[in-house]
Amino acid sequence: MPPKRILLMFISEVSGHRSAAEAVEKAIRQLEPEAEIFSINAFNYTNPATEKIINRIYMNVIQRAPAIWSYLYDNPKVMKRLERFKNIIHKFNSPKLKKLFDEFKPDVIACTQAFPCGMVADYKKNYNYNMPLVAILTDFVPHSYWIYDKINYYISPSEFVTERLVKKGVPVEKIKTFGIPFDPKFNVPLDRIKIAECLKLDYKVPTILIMGGGHGLGPIKTIIESLEKVHAPMQEIVVCGTNKKLYESLTKTINKYNKKILLYGYVNNINELMAVSDIIISKPGGVTTAEVLTKRLAMVIVQPIPGQEANNTDYLTEKGAAIEVNKPQDIHLVIEDLLNHQEKLNRLHESAALISKPNSSIDIAKLLLSL
Repeated sequence: MPPKRILLMFISEVSGHRSAAEAVEKAIRQLEPEAEIFSINAFNYTNPATEKIINRIYMNVIQRAPAIWSYLYDNPKVMKRLERFKNIIHKFNSPKLKKLFDEFKPDVIACTQAFPCGMVADYKKNYNYNMPLVAILTDFVPHSYWIYDKINYYISPSEFVTERLVKKGVPVEKIKTFGIPFDPKFNVPLDRIKIAECLKLDYKVPTILIMGGGHGLGPIKTIIESLEKVHAPMQEIVVCGTNKKLYESLTKTINKYNKKILLYGYVNNINELMAVSDIIISKPGGVTTAEVLTKRLAMVIVQPIPGQEANNTDYLTEKGAAIEVNKPQDIHLVIEDLLNHQEKLNRLHESAALISKPNSSIDIAKLLLSL
């Protein structure tokens, strides 16, 4: 029997969507090393000239005018107005999709973002293409841009999302509540003391991990300054991602802070940094959240972006797995309270464990290999 051929589609080089696709690929290779896997940035493949422009506009909007993104996100009026434009784009992209499908000849296609998923779904509909298509949702509230008749299976992050998908008209038999995929290495137990010693941290002192997603967004400087007011013993790990401006700025000023701070740019050992941490202050991206939950970390969220991040925050706080702070300058109050009340930290750890889905990537890989 020939090896399975699986096409994974995402958008944006630095994004949770890509991380999710990479996680699924790693899980597939664990189960079936001979499988032929092609993972592709669908936006760059179909619209290379506009990808950088769109990404730049998106980053500017979410940083400078988040209210605009809040209005656009999952807005039925906006969706209706964009329907004709979307159909034109999908038709324009069809020849490139045909070339891709003819050359790779996939047995199954899985998408971790709605744009390529809708594009493939419309291609299936317009050209009678019967290849199995799997939609892998990476946020805890499903927006309507995911809904297409020609999707064979939806991977739902949670039971709550499954209920929402059913209400949006998706047949329940098409939904698999496996969770958000993340790198299987986050499930591997690590030696906290050994990692702390390697990083030159004191394993007996609480560690706060501060992140802003892959792009290093959010009020990280303000958070660091606020944490200077914490009286309880603590140390910090700050990850700036691809935000070189932030990294360079903090490098110049890091010595003025009294707390011990480890400063990093973009790293590939977040699993180790999470393993040595007690609390994480982060943006609630879907993949990051899935990693945090499986590590059972206490999560504090500051100023989530309207849309998917705000929805993820609502879900996590409702489940008792995170705390939201509206004013970054006040975050020291929350951290001080958690460090002084172990029972509150324990409740966050326990709530995270209750809603985590540690086998998500493997479960998704098994499904894709079975189609």
